[in-house]
Amino acid sequence: MKKFTFLLLILPFIINAQTPCSNGFAGEYPCLDYDLMSHIPVTVLANSNGNPEGSDIWGWTDSTTGKEYAIVAMTNSTAFVDISDPLNPVFLGRLDSSAGNNYWRDVKVYKDHAFIVADNVGAHGMQVFDLTKLRGLTSPQNFTQDANYSEDGVGSCHNIIINEDKGVAYLVGCKNGINQRIFGGGPIFVDVSNPKIPTKINHYAGEGYSHDAQVITYNGPDTEHNGKEIYVGSNQNEVVILDVTDKNNVIKISEINYPQTGYTHQGWFTEDQRYFILGDETDERDFGMNTRTLVLDFSDLDSPVLSSTYSGASAAIDHNGYVKGNLFYMANYTAGVRVMDITNISAATNSMSEVGYFDTYPANNNTAFNGVWSVYPYFASGNIIINDIERGLFIVRKSGTLGIENQNLKSSFDMFPNPSSQKTTITTSNNEVINTIEVFSILGQKVLVKDNINEPKYVLNTFSLHKGVYFVKINNSLTKKLIIN
Repeated sequence: MKKFTFLLLILPFIINAQTPCSNGFAGEYPCLDYDLMSHIPVTVLANSNGNPEGSDIWGWTDSTTGKEYAIVAMTNSTAFVDISDPLNPVFLGRLDSSAGNNYWRDVKVYKDHAFIVADNVGAHGMQVFDLTKLRGLTSPQNFTQDANYSEDGVGSCHNIIINEDKGVAYLVGCKNGINQRIFGGGPIFVDVSNPKIPTKINHYAGEGYSHDAQVITYNGPDTEHNGKEIYVGSNQNEVVILDVTDKNNVIKISEINYPQTGYTHQGWFTEDQRYFILGDETDERDFGMNTRTLVLDFSDLDSPVLSSTYSGASAAIDHNGYVKGNLFYMANYTAGVRVMDITNISAATNSMSEVGYFDTYPANNNTAFNGVWSVYPYFASGNIIINDIERGLFIVRKSGTLGIENQNLKSSFDMFPNPSSQKTTITTSNNEVINTIEVFSILGQKVLVKDNINEPKYVLNTFSLHKGVYFVKINNSLTKKLIIN
C-alpha cells in the first residue's frame, strides 16, 4: 500500500498532459495529425520485479457507465487505467503475473472480462479478470485473478484470440509448465461464454505453431464459406486458413506463402473481409528492406493471392496492425504508430498511403525491437492507446477531434492570463453583464459553473482544474479556449 501511496503523490508530475502536434512534433515526439493527450510511464504501470517493459495492449468500454479503460500488458503484470478523460488518466492498479517475468504478455476482452496469457514463463495459465471491479475506483489496487485456465498443463501461451460472436477463445503458441510446446503450438479452443469457468472444447495441431491469428464469423465475398468460423493463422513462414466451425472437425481451407519470408507475424481483415493485411516481423532485418506490409486478397478463401505490398518510409520493423474503417493502424516499433489510408486497398500499387503517425521513440527509426509494441484504435470516443516497450502508455487522438463540435467560437470577452494556473480575469468587450460562466473539458464535460454573477468583470478561480485545454461558455454562448498550465 505504501508503494501505491507514493505513486499517487508523483503521478501528477510524470503524466504528460495534452500536447498538440505542431510543426511535426508533439513535445519531443515526431507526429503527423495526431495529438498527445497524456502519457504514463512504465515505472507507474508495472511492478518493480525484473526489468519492467511494455508489451500488448487492449481496451474495454464499460457498457454500464460508458467509461473507457486501457488494459496495459507489462513484462511482470497487467495494468488498468481509466482513460475516460484522456487528459487526466487514472491508474487503477495492476494484476501481477501468476508466474515469473516474461517479454510477451497478451490480453483480449470478452463479456466484461480480460483474458491474459504470457509466453515463456512456465506455469502461468490463462488469467481471467473481472473488469467490473474497476467501476468506481479512484485509487490504485493490488488485484487478484478471478479464474485461471490450465487444462492440459497449459502454462505459457504466446497469444490469445477471441471470436466474440461465439464466445470462444483460441490459445496459440502454448507450452506446458516447463516450457515445452503442447499440440505443436497450434490453437487450443476454450469456451469462455461463462468467463469465470473457461472450459476446453478441443485443440488442433495439424498446421503446427501459430504465432498469432484472427478468428471471424465469415460474411465476405466468398459465399461458399458464409456463416462459418474462419481462423487465419500467422504461422511463422506462411498464412493458414482454417474452417473451425466444428471444433472436433477442423478443415484446412488453404495456405499462402509470399516472397522473402522472414517471420509471418500477424494480420487483420479489412472490414469487408476481402483483404487480409499482413505483417512480417523480421523481413526488414533479414532482407534489408524498408517496412513491408503485405496485402492478401482473400476474395476466394480457397485460393488466396498476394495482391500488393506497401513499403514504408523507414526500415523500422512492423508489429501488430489493426483495421478500423478505411484506416490501418500499425505498431511500427521505433517508428511509432503509423496510420494508413486503405481506401485504395484493391490497387496493385499504392494500395495504402500514410496519412498520420505518432512516434513514441524519437531517437531513431532503426531496425530494432524498441518502441511501439501494439496499438488499440477501437474506442468510440476516438481515443487511441499505444503501449511502448520502454516508455509505457500513450493516449493520442487525431488532431482537431478533441473539442466541442460544430460550435461557432466568438470573441466577445477577454480572459487574462490565458494560459492560467490559479485564476483568470474575464472581461466583456462591450461592458455586457456576465450572468453565468460554464467551463467544459474538451470532451464536452461540464467541470465548473458560476452563476448569478451580474457583473461585467469576474475573477474565475481555476486552481481546481487539471492541466489541459477547456472551453468557456458565458451567458450560454460558447467562446474562447482556456488553457490551464
